Amino acid sequence: MGTGTVTLGVSIAVPEPYGSQLQQLRAGFGDAAAYGIPTHVTLVPPTEAETCRLPAIRAHLDRVAAGFRSFPMRLAGTGTFRPVSPVVFVKVAEGGAGCTRLQGEVRDPAGPLGRELAFPYHPHVTVAHGISDEAMDVAYASLADYGAEWICDGFALYEQGSDGVWRKLREYPFGHGGAAAVPSQACSPVDETAVRRS
Repeated sequence: MGTGTVTLGVSIAVPEPYGSQLQQLRAGFGDAAAYGIPTHVTLVPPTEAETCRLPAIRAHLDRVAAGFRSFPMRLAGTGTFRPVSPVVFVKVAEGGAGCTRLQGEVRDPAGPLGRELAFPYHPHVTVAHGISDEAMDVAYASLADYGAEWICDGFALYEQGSDGVWRKLREYPFGHGGAAAVPSQACSPVDETAVRRS
């Protein structure tokens, strides 16, 4: 926090028992980052933000969540972004349209998390990233019959620590009423302890 910036991400958590199962499998494939990344469907990829923008970001996420309704999610089978990107993932077989609409609202260009993406948005659950091709082949094959389903009823804001671990800052359940709007403003000194607690 001393630098005045934080690295944030917004995602849909894969609930238990599926989240821990996939995290353990990811570690077993040799992905050293597995235990520092809660199993998730990304809505906003790692994004650097000024600490003083956190209240506006939280208010924006409150507003988005307040206007959303729960939708079914189903994971089935595997896919890969290779050779463009060294990633193997479990596919979002149902709920992709909801994820796409949700990330579009969270990344509203007029909002505090507006940003361009390096690739077109494609909802997925990463199970291997940046490991050997052989290990990615194992991940792809061993989860080919994987399946899970649940009702998505919200999303969460995460911060990446200096140790590389992603930690949840706050959950945003759908349809909960939202917080009062916080207008966009130039950064000014803030009590960072208070921001962290809020």
